[in-house]
Amino acid sequence: MLHLRLITPADRTAEVVRLVERTVGTTHVAVVPGAALHPRGDLVLCDVAREAGDELIGGLRSLGIDECGSIAVENIDLSLSEHAEKAERAAPGESADAVLWEQLTEATHEESTLSVTYLAFLSLAMMIAACGVVLDNPILIVGAMAVGPEFGPLAGICTGVVRRSAALVRRSLIAVVAGFAAAMLITVGFSFLMAWLELFDTAMLDAARPNTSFIFQPDAFSLVVSALAGMAGMLSLTSAKSGALVGVAISVTTVPAAANAAVAFSFGEYRQAVGSVEQLLLNLLGIVLAGTLTLLIQKIPLPHRPTPPNDPDPASKPSPSGD
Repeated sequence: MLHLRLITPADRTAEVVRLVERTVGTTHVAVVPGAALHPRGDLVLCDVAREAGDELIGGLRSLGIDECGSIAVENIDLSLSEHAEKAERAAPGESADAVLWEQLTEATHEESTLSVTYLAFLSLAMMIAACGVVLDNPILIVGAMAVGPEFGPLAGICTGVVRRSAALVRRSLIAVVAGFAAAMLITVGFSFLMAWLELFDTAMLDAARPNTSFIFQPDAFSLVVSALAGMAGMLSLTSAKSGALVGVAISVTTVPAAANAAVAFSFGEYRQAVGSVEQLLLNLLGIVLAGTLTLLIQKIPLPHRPTPPNDPDPASKPSPSGD
């Protein structure tokens, strides 16, 4: 269930309450007249099944409540209410399959910002990966993958394409292109510093690296794995299963490939640099294409879930105490 807290102008409250009440899957509606001070208005509270949340939020935005008032949405971790159970049964689809498109757009908008923090994490991830590729250490490679924040703007591109938001696509593309370019330049400088400290050298880069050579040797599996990771990543975002994003992060070699390209370029190993860039582009392409396809499939409306036969109204059920 989702909890909505709305601030509405007094002359719009009745209209909002009508919308809430006619939306299948809503319950626990409460109105507190004159409770809001800034902006001034009434406070409207309600709970809605997750699978009906996008419809209700879209209706509220069409009424302009996000402009003249406020729409705040929270996840309800625990709701002990038979009215809530009845609302969930009445709502179409399954809560696990529901996508809150407004929430997804807002989340990817925030994650796709080219900020100092984003650049710092991406640069640190590439420097860790640089050490991993030179030392042929897969543990460092996995650590760099987990640190990298690049899935946020990639998800922003997918969401922007599906939602037809040119601004979000542009913002996300800038974060990806400028972010990787800046982080790779920083990693080139880091490689020169490590070479000056005699910690990196050409022999280490030319040596057989059985654990990390796949980074600069792209093949068909590079695209397959990145596509699967893109699907898993978008599903984890739309279903609020954020823990799955860690697995997505360590499934693709975007950061390690960019790091190896930077190190190889700094030592004049252009063959490895080109192979790494190809690996990077294949992974980015696979994630974006698969993520976009996943969202397009999720936009297909699901059939309404049938109501169980002879499902009694909660109000008619006897209380546990027998009253």
